[in-house]
Amino acid sequence: MSTRSMSAPANATVADVAAGDAIRSLDPSIRAVWAIKMAAFSMFLFLPALFYDLTHLFSPDSWLPFGVLSGTVLVGGVLYCVAWPRLRYRAWGFVLRPEELYMEHGVLQHVRTIVPLRRIQHVDVSQDLIEREFALGRLVVHTAGSRSSDVVIPGLPLSEAETIRDKIKRFILEDPLTEEPV
Repeated sequence: MSTRSMSAPANATVADVAAGDAIRSLDPSIRAVWAIKMAAFSMFLFLPALFYDLTHLFSPDSWLPFGVLSGTVLVGGVLYCVAWPRLRYRAWGFVLRPEELYMEHGVLQHVRTIVPLRRIQHVDVSQDLIEREFALGRLVVHTAGSRSSDVVIPGLPLSEAETIRDKIKRFILEDPLTEEPV
């Protein structure tokens, strides 16, 4: 886990750029997890392309020479599996502040999200099969809202994800909303 200094957006407030805030990176092994998942997806594209090439191998009216389609899909898939996890890893970061969770991510569309801890309903730590092999987990934060109300931070060491979950849980229990019923 490394940290990097937080880049301040043009319309940042003083609270957004608090002294000492440093964006924390994800665990570097998340790149391997993403590459494995992308390789599996790429195989689903490659196999039909290979099937097309093999079934049209001796066809005189084939519109592509043998191997062009499957080769293009294979090369594209390899580039996708090598480059995209690196770009995605560099774009991800988060910081747990005293009263909010800040995260930024996105390669093509950069997204900055601030989740006030007071708005969190519950927090989960989850793992899929591949993440379990790398001892990684995902912190899933459920907030009040109907659309896009789940915030996910992938690629955390399992113990760290559980620690962050416990910190958020402690904040929720110690500082509940003080709304009176009407």
